[in-house]
Amino acid sequence: MSLYSSLSAKKEILNLYQQKLDQLNLDYSTQDIETSFGNTHLIVTGNPSNPPLLLVHGSNGCAPIALEVYPNLSQKYQVFAIDVLAQPNKSAETRLSMKDNSYGEWVHEVFHKLQLKEVTLVGFSLGGLVILKTLLHQEKNIKEVFLTAPAFIVNGNPLKAIFKIFIPMKRYMRTQKMQHLEQFVKALFSEKDPFALEFLSKVLIHFEMDFSSVPIIKTKEAQQIKTPITLIAAGKDLIFPGQKMLKRAKKIFPSLKHTHLLKNSLHVQTTLDNRVVEQLILA
Repeated sequence: MSLYSSLSAKKEILNLYQQKLDQLNLDYSTQDIETSFGNTHLIVTGNPSNPPLLLVHGSNGCAPIALEVYPNLSQKYQVFAIDVLAQPNKSAETRLSMKDNSYGEWVHEVFHKLQLKEVTLVGFSLGGLVILKTLLHQEKNIKEVFLTAPAFIVNGNPLKAIFKIFIPMKRYMRTQKMQHLEQFVKALFSEKDPFALEFLSKVLIHFEMDFSSVPIIKTKEAQQIKTPITLIAAGKDLIFPGQKMLKRAKKIFPSLKHTHLLKNSLHVQTTLDNRVVEQLILA
């Protein structure tokens, strides 16, 4: 069973994917890696002589969106922007569990197939969970990680999330009225993003999302991680509250190298805040 409502809906969403990629004016190549979890699509940019960096997008996203968020990483790195499985993109529709380390097994298979070593990992939201699961599976071939508003460390107030995010989303899915979609996006995005609005208007209607609850990393698991972690939290994030996240992270991660709080940021950062994060990675 496809996660898309129809072949035409899939084509429409992937056309938007390509539209975003074309707008970036990147010098890039693509690679498709066959893993035991299904085909994995990557967009590769930057000099092959540069150290490798794996860029992992958030939920309901795709590699071109992640590349737009951090456009200058290829100055220092060879960037591998990965399409996460079972998201509206060009990778397989295989849905992995967030409760085990399947995401970690998958990423390490990609490393192996691409023969990547000493990789820097950069992830936002769901991408943060994917990266932490990768570390929990094994830390081999990973140099350091940068996590922005990541899932898997803390969760926000469920009532606030229901009223400000979930209900507007469900109302849009039922009525397809833009006012509900705009309300949903306003609760998540720190600044207006016309492409996100257009992309989500199709994804929420025509793509089967994963509504399972996001787990929280156990203290014992976090204490096993030795890879240096830089954590960027969003101060006004309803889903993964920044202050709460930093407080717990400082207690449970012995390898926490650096933290930064974007005080006025909602879950999705502004362009200016993205440049701050990018400079932390490039430093």
